[in-house]
Amino acid sequence: MARAVAVIGGGISGLTAAWELRRREPGVEVTLLECADRVGGKLRLEDVGGVRVDVGAESVLARRPEAINLFAELDLDDLVTHPAAVGASIVSRGRRWPMPRGTVMGVPSDPESVRGLLSDDEVDRLAREVLDGVEAGDVSVGDLVDRRLGPAVTDRLVEPLLAGVYAGHAREISAEQAVPALAAAARDGRPLGEVARAAAKAAVSGPNAGKPVFASLVGGLGTLPEVLQRRLTSDGVTVRTGAVARELRRDKTGWVVSTGPTTDVVQERFDAVVLATPAAPTSRLLREVVPTAAAALAGVEYASMAIVTFALDGPPPALLDGSGFLVPPTEPLTIKASTFSTVKWPWLAVAHPDRTLLRASVGRHREESTLQRSDDELVRVALRDLRTVLGPELPTPVAAHVQRWGGGLPQYAVGHRTRLAPTRDLPPGLALCGAAYDGVGIPACIASGRAAAQAVLTP
Repeated sequence: MARAVAVIGGGISGLTAAWELRRREPGVEVTLLECADRVGGKLRLEDVGGVRVDVGAESVLARRPEAINLFAELDLDDLVTHPAAVGASIVSRGRRWPMPRGTVMGVPSDPESVRGLLSDDEVDRLAREVLDGVEAGDVSVGDLVDRRLGPAVTDRLVEPLLAGVYAGHAREISAEQAVPALAAAARDGRPLGEVARAAAKAAVSGPNAGKPVFASLVGGLGTLPEVLQRRLTSDGVTVRTGAVARELRRDKTGWVVSTGPTTDVVQERFDAVVLATPAAPTSRLLREVVPTAAAALAGVEYASMAIVTFALDGPPPALLDGSGFLVPPTEPLTIKASTFSTVKWPWLAVAHPDRTLLRASVGRHREESTLQRSDDELVRVALRDLRTVLGPELPTPVAAHVQRWGGGLPQYAVGHRTRLAPTRDLPPGLALCGAAYDGVGIPACIASGRAAAQAVLTP
């Protein structure tokens, strides 16, 4: 009899786990259970002004192989696309400055490249990096950069870049997890500037020199879960949406998963289970079977955010003169970033020449009050901030869409890796995957899903 495996959670990690299970062992019976009405998690397309556009994650890091390899396995090579060769900017002291090149999560390779964005005194402080010994353990990215290069580098360069990844705060996020190259330099007592200079050199002469940093798919990255669901279903995988996993317990030879409404609970038996759910529901499901892992996951905090997408009539106006901008928390603005989607992604401009799409992101960790506004209020606030940065000439949108991501991004607090060590010591036939563990980006989640699938297939 073929083995039966349940994958609980239909985001990109769970979808990849299901894909890897069938790829590794074609005879395995896979059931994917997703509590929402659709699969995909933070990969999602919605109609804005007559255009289907990403309202969640919009790109993958192309210099990591996992996403690109998955595209190839799904025969999507011809749809892989890259951003236009246009620059981004950072808002500082009320105006936009070009995004400096050659940085490692905001740490510059050349102090002169950020003069203006930083004041002369702040640049001088950056240039005189303070080597204060070695770091014996984990430390926050912000605290490390504060001590070495000065708080202005954290506030105006590191914060906006980290916020774009985690919607968090640099002085709370683990350097070991978020920027391991800087953490390694701190442990060795080496300059952070040395790390940035090495990365800048590799960008022009290393094996990835000249290659695009980011990638997406024509039609939007949100097409990826749609393709995966079709392929999985055609391969015999059972995909059930609206299926809430309520309990997980062991029996003599496997696992029992309880799903359905409380008035009509259904119990199903599986030989193995992959949990691809966020930390809180994973903790709840593990409470009886692996209490130490459940306790560790219960402490993982998440940030909520919203993406406000606008459609303008006609081609991009001249004031959309790059791919977008980032906003440090030192600026008196509510939005933390904006992407000029039609300018950034050439496929959008070609497919919809009569529409311009742009979006703004709102919300950071522990700043949920920002999101305690109606959709109409968020639209007004985002449009006001866009006009503050870009100018009052920004045309009135013909359509707007608000996508809220409640508890969307896990926060890698200092000591995260050590704290989650119990999640790596699990009974046979049980594996975890997702953004809570070893990376929040799409490639990291794909790697996590594949590893979980391989773990439950290993005797």
